[in-house]
Amino acid sequence: MTDTYNKQGVMSTTPEEVEFELRAHVGAIWTGGRLFIGMYTFLVASLAFSYFYLRSSNNSSLWRPNHVTAPTAYGWSIYGMMLAAGLLAYFGQTRLRKGEVIDWLVSCWIGVGLGVVALFLQIWELVVLNFYPGSSGYASTFVGFVVFNIISITLGTYWLETAVARAHRMRRDMGDGAVLANTAAGRSFRANIASMTYFWGFLSLVGTMFLLMFYVL
Repeated sequence: MTDTYNKQGVMSTTPEEVEFELRAHVGAIWTGGRLFIGMYTFLVASLAFSYFYLRSSNNSSLWRPNHVTAPTAYGWSIYGMMLAAGLLAYFGQTRLRKGEVIDWLVSCWIGVGLGVVALFLQIWELVVLNFYPGSSGYASTFVGFVVFNIISITLGTYWLETAVARAHRMRRDMGDGAVLANTAAGRSFRANIASMTYFWGFLSLVGTMFLLMFYVL
């Protein structure tokens, strides 16, 4: 009894238990990332529903008077940067799987830069709009889309930047091979990278859909 009391803070685990907990941790990251994208899809669906509902009803012909359109140069520029950031995240992950950590770091830092510029342009686009937010159905849904895109770019860029910062910290504290090592920290890090890359792929697909809706159709 005394021995048990003196060792309250000591947790006896076997290698099998440690491996099980690590797999559960990695699996939780994988599942959490996909669930986050699933929940985010509901936000996308609500915006798409409002767009097509107002467009199909076109009450008093106020859906899109005079075929007003948001600045297409901004739209294509923002979309191009988001798509490039997504492709760089995917390219960096493929290089990371081959052991090229520097290639992944460079790709991600470029992606962070593109995300910051895209975020600035998306905010600035609100300043140069040639219509008021409540002037038509198109205008109101477009402003909703801009708010959604600001949130999306911020989340994606923040996730990308924190992943790169974590990689630098791991290499500084545990050596250059820490990112690729078969340790708890390394495996957790790579699971996070997989979820982050998947999220950027999701943003690229959603961005393509909204580009067609608001700037092309």
